[in-house]
Amino acid sequence: MTIEFKIEEANLIKGVFIITPSVSIDLRGNIWSSYVQSEIEKLLPGKVNFIHDKFAESKKNVLRGIHGDNKTWKLITCVYGDIFQVIVDLRVKSETYKKWEKFSLNSNNPKLILIPPEMGNAYYVNSDNAVYHYKLAYEGEHFDAKDQYSYMWNDKDIAITWPTNNPILSDRDIS
Repeated sequence: MTIEFKIEEANLIKGVFIITPSVSIDLRGNIWSSYVQSEIEKLLPGKVNFIHDKFAESKKNVLRGIHGDNKTWKLITCVYGDIFQVIVDLRVKSETYKKWEKFSLNSNNPKLILIPPEMGNAYYVNSDNAVYHYKLAYEGEHFDAKDQYSYMWNDKDIAITWPTNNPILSDRDIS
């Protein structure tokens, strides 16, 4: 099996990359690579390296986000299920500040999205269950939710068109 990636910049938000892996399919199912250091890390600046991974399993109608920080690069994908993925440009000096771009991520058509720092990351689960994978890159010590910023999922300035008006939210995403 050849490991190849098609890498494209997002249509609206500069610095966000869509990575489509080659998929090998046979009578058993499929197999694909989500990460090859030499291919993916060339998109990162300087001394930034992928350091750890996280998985989130969610039920249908769960909406997670809009969260971001000023330090972390995220390589995200949906390894099981179907997700409505949204990236929000939160770089104050960007031409696309507070604009959002949507992506369909699902286990039937593998894709990864590379999200730079200063972007809001959010997703909604369309399927009965979904497993979301984050690969995180940054310099220095890791920080998590306490150092992130959040925007309301229904922020009127951002105005995301979500597939629902009544999602399941965490306490953090309600207030």
